[in-house]
Amino acid sequence: MRQIVLDTETTGLEPAAGHRIIEIGCVEVMNRRITGNNLHLYINPEREIDQGAMEVHGITLEFLADKPVFAQVAEEFVNFIDGAELVIHNAPFDVGFINHELKLLGARWGTVEQRCRVLDTLRLAREMHPGQKNSLDALCRRYDVDNGHRELHGALLDSEILADVYLAMTGGQTNLSLDGQDGSSGGQRQAEAIRRLSADRPSLRVVSADGGDLQRHLDKLRSMAEQNGEPTLWGTEEG
Repeated sequence: MRQIVLDTETTGLEPAAGHRIIEIGCVEVMNRRITGNNLHLYINPEREIDQGAMEVHGITLEFLADKPVFAQVAEEFVNFIDGAELVIHNAPFDVGFINHELKLLGARWGTVEQRCRVLDTLRLAREMHPGQKNSLDALCRRYDVDNGHRELHGALLDSEILADVYLAMTGGQTNLSLDGQDGSSGGQRQAEAIRRLSADRPSLRVVSADGGDLQRHLDKLRSMAEQNGEPTLWGTEEG
């Protein structure tokens, strides 16, 4: 199964207000393995970037001045995601912006939903952890995913982090401790949670059957063979 973990950065919060995509990050996952086949695009939005958005991602209009506009990268992007399942945190936001960009190019480009299945990890996290914080940072803490190098938001960096979080979220039991604690919040990795016996523990006592026990066993086998009209499976050991 081919999945694309995707994130975007934008000039603001509302495509309906004319805001545009300025960065796209895609991380390919095949059969639950990160392949390293990523797509990373910076895009000139041809408009100003809101100060609030710039404080989140740190991308300036000056940096984007020589980057291609969306129309120039649309085919490369669409070909990369086509037919895959998109894994996105708060998918309506990113999908809404991508659909807006595609709509500006004309009806023939269609929509994300016409090309891909979409899995929203925020919705999934809310179902798995109701009443808890389910931001990407909160999930990193819950699933012990390192995001210490994440000072500002970045589309490719956030996609790489989300890929690790998604695989941890959907990978089944991660803590084998038998003390009743929830492995998802215990902060221990699976290897640390396994309780191992000490190598210098006393040897187990071995108790052998005595002659009387063996004879009673053989008598029972003979009785079973007579009742069934054929030797028992263990009868061959009588010698």
